[in-house]
Amino acid sequence: MNGDTLHSIGELARRTGLTVKTIRFYSDAGIVPPTDRSAAGYRLYDIDALARLDLARTLRDLGFDLAAVRAVLDRETSLPEVAAAHADALDVQIRTLRLRRAVLRAVARRGASPQETHLMHRLARLSAAERHRLVHAFIDDTFAGFDANPEFVAMLRSAMPELPDDPTAEQVEAWVELAELCQDPDFRTAVRTTAAYQAAERADGDTTGLHHELTEAVCARIEEALAAGVLAGPAEVVPVSDALTALYAHAYERADDGDLRRWLLARLQTAADPRAERYWRLLATINGWPPSPRLAPVVPWFTAALRAREAA
Repeated sequence: MNGDTLHSIGELARRTGLTVKTIRFYSDAGIVPPTDRSAAGYRLYDIDALARLDLARTLRDLGFDLAAVRAVLDRETSLPEVAAAHADALDVQIRTLRLRRAVLRAVARRGASPQETHLMHRLARLSAAERHRLVHAFIDDTFAGFDANPEFVAMLRSAMPELPDDPTAEQVEAWVELAELCQDPDFRTAVRTTAAYQAAERADGDTTGLHHELTEAVCARIEEALAAGVLAGPAEVVPVSDALTALYAHAYERADDGDLRRWLLARLQTAADPRAERYWRLLATINGWPPSPRLAPVVPWFTAALRAREAA
């Protein structure tokens, strides 16, 4: 095929490997218009038409629609501009497909019902901003009207669910469960109880804030006691209980006495709801954080130890 020769659709088809029907379609769409026509009215194409056809096929293989292909071939827009826009659109499609895949795997793992599947799909499709609004609404509603510990509320607000672009089935399940938990009336009531307790503590002059190091130290001591089998009775529990209350007395600048132990019992009662721990563990799963320390065995053990100490 040289630059001066005109060729039929059939010859173009043989050169490109495309069907006559496809080339005719491109021609009718204005993508590869004929250069001329034969005396019998058949379309004829030159070497430039072959180049346009090759580029059109490449762009179509990359997913460009006909309007974008024609705009590039007619130099109405640059190929880099169209490619960048198309790549951005593909990013959105890829994220959507990954999310669908994770939801389907979660449905398969759970053996979900049609209703559960609909809920999972709806919640998983929420944008990051919508997920944040859902959790912020939960915090706003449960802490409204209480002068609760500002550090604790700030910690809640800073820990938002960040579902990745390519989530696992486990992360999708965790997000769905967290969203349901935030809307659970019983859990909301329990959190409001915590908010009320914190407000009462602040009204009594406790503005010491959070004590992460103290919590970690207490959990570590109790886990050691559990591992050593310190469960039998007051004789074994009392030394550990006394050591723990001494830590609280130092941190909160209070006398180490019966009043402190009763205060600790009330404080532990507000932390006894296992759903609070579940909230943080779900967030860790969604965000890919290390699992938070388990409080499930810690709170009952410490509660029992304090009561045993009171009875000793």
